[in-house]
Amino acid sequence: MTPVQEVPKELGGWGEELSPAVIGARVKALREAAELSLRDLTARSGVSAPMLSQVERGETSPTLTVASRIAAGLDLRLSQLLRLDEGSSVTVVRKPQRQRGGNTRGGHRFEVLTAGQPGQRAELSLHTLAPGAATGAADDQPMHEPGSRETALIEQGSVTLLCDGQRYELGEGDCVTFDADLPHHFENPGDEEAAFLAVVSAGLRRS
Repeated sequence: MTPVQEVPKELGGWGEELSPAVIGARVKALREAAELSLRDLTARSGVSAPMLSQVERGETSPTLTVASRIAAGLDLRLSQLLRLDEGSSVTVVRKPQRQRGGNTRGGHRFEVLTAGQPGQRAELSLHTLAPGAATGAADDQPMHEPGSRETALIEQGSVTLLCDGQRYELGEGDCVTFDADLPHHFENPGDEEAAFLAVVSAGLRRS
């Protein structure tokens, strides 16, 4: 059984792994990834902007209460914010370990290339479409959560993105970014197999 890690009242007591600089850099990276300003995070967490600024710059080690509020403002558990429930800072997913799915009869296959780590805000997947096939079948992945953004890079063939009623024709090497919580799917209009990489950044609650 994995031992439960207890968090001290002053997080700086964890040493270099949770030094003020490390905590601050992580808070800033998560805030910016969520496209939140300091004022936004203040409204969501109840932690003042000056305090957040000091934490992000590594000038102070937040108390347990402050860190918990910041985590809540980012829609994370405290353990996720501080990466206490991750076994390592590096995670490798071998090819045989990939999660696979899709609608084989419908001509869509996908592989999730990243591991499902706590607090991870993005997922990378590889999609393959047979000629005339499309994503969005009943056994495909569900629609993404509110606020999600998706970036797709076409690696092979031609792909059409239908997003919120608009069509976008994409060729090999083209890259597109869009709001993934809008109705959307990809189609392969060509006579050859198409493939694309997709990165979905998870959304955060908006106040």
